[in-house]
Amino acid sequence: MTQYDLILANIELVRPDVERSERTSIAVNNGTVAAISADLDPASAKQVVDGRGKLAFPGVVDAHQHWGIYNELGTDTETESRASAQGGVTTALNYMRTGQYYLNKGGEYREFFPEVLARSEGRAYVDYGFHLAPMMARHIAEIPELVERFGVPSFKVFMFYGSHGLHGRSDDQNSFLMIPEGERYDYAHFEFVMRGVQAAREKFPELAGEISLSLHCETAEIMRAYTKIVETEGRLSGLEAYSASRPPHSEGLAVSIASYLAHETGLANINLLHLSSRKAIDAAVRMAAAFPHIDFRREVTVGHLLADFRTASSISGKVNPPLRDRDDVEALWENVLNGTIDWVVSDHACCRDEEKFGQSRDDVFVAKSGFGGAEYLLAGLVTEGRRRGLPLHRIAQLSAQRPAQRFGLRRKGDLAEGYDADIALVDPDASWVVHAADSESSQEYTPFEGFELTARVTDTFLRGERVLADGKVVGEPRGRYLARPA
Repeated sequence: MTQYDLILANIELVRPDVERSERTSIAVNNGTVAAISADLDPASAKQVVDGRGKLAFPGVVDAHQHWGIYNELGTDTETESRASAQGGVTTALNYMRTGQYYLNKGGEYREFFPEVLARSEGRAYVDYGFHLAPMMARHIAEIPELVERFGVPSFKVFMFYGSHGLHGRSDDQNSFLMIPEGERYDYAHFEFVMRGVQAAREKFPELAGEISLSLHCETAEIMRAYTKIVETEGRLSGLEAYSASRPPHSEGLAVSIASYLAHETGLANINLLHLSSRKAIDAAVRMAAAFPHIDFRREVTVGHLLADFRTASSISGKVNPPLRDRDDVEALWENVLNGTIDWVVSDHACCRDEEKFGQSRDDVFVAKSGFGGAEYLLAGLVTEGRRRGLPLHRIAQLSAQRPAQRFGLRRKGDLAEGYDADIALVDPDASWVVHAADSESSQEYTPFEGFELTARVTDTFLRGERVLADGKVVGEPRGRYLARPA
């Protein structure tokens, strides 16, 4: 008698809280893990897939993407979710805001966000959700409604937007951010956002552990001054110049300011995004010691773990915060290995060639910021992690469990009975070279061009349905919007 929709047999199961992988099989019913056992009867399933001894990770929860930042949101949802499936990502959480880029409009989220949902509906190959950025006073007042009506419990502050644009200097922030005359996007606004998020945690105490604020920590005043110095001196070029124009101590200072504001406002759940440097992490560790009552989470990106400003392929690696020197890359890995870093993300922001580069393809200061990378997230983490002695179960924690727990994805992040059957099969013996032409993303380049990886995602299952088979995206879009907690 048939009991299961699928049995994924002969896999090496990797779980975040189990130090050793296990040769076993997974049974799936109605999209969830129904049983895990080496003794499952193939006759009890409608479909049996032989995992051929590959590593079976929980589907990656990529907690930092940007669908629709440079391309139309619906189109980006389709193409970049396909790239996500290539990387073993089964849940993508996207940062979204009003203002220029994204939908290119201002206004209240009660009108803006339904359009976001409508444009993305039915287009995604993986499950997805959104973090929202309160850009003006009216957005702060909307926070409880965003939590209760739309299932958005996670919010963001871009600390450098006060007097710096997305790609460099900017003197007209109200126009860029589309905020009302008389309002400023500054430290006072950041404080009031924190008070608004904390008020929501108090209003919804049963959700308080899953309501949080994320911060992009760079200091606009430092970056403006150093950008002028770098451009005037003219000694540096390319990604090295961009890193110098947004120096690491700019991150450290912003981390310190954000942390004190969290202390002042009583906001206990703070996520420090894409820390890129030794100084940024040092500041984050110091602040955690100074304010032990704040639950800080620390994030790094796979891009900052794989590339430095010398090894990235051209200025295509321009991103905020910048790719750093090799010493900073090693510092990130030290802190991944010692447990200081909580999760790893892609910060995937597809920016097509015609949008990315200016008339001079070598001028880093006119190039757009951001690039894709979800398709390399798990393979890159396994490749570099194993080389450095990072255990497989820790990779599952960093890529799936911890972001799922923080952001209210209660059935994601692990492979156990009752969890969504989101699975990434990884061939740990596959050596391959990254080429942008092989990606499902609509981005025609990658800063990782020519990088050799020694592990590869071959198959991805979303709630038990295969969306990537032997490296190829298959089927129709099955991704769902996740109103959190989910």
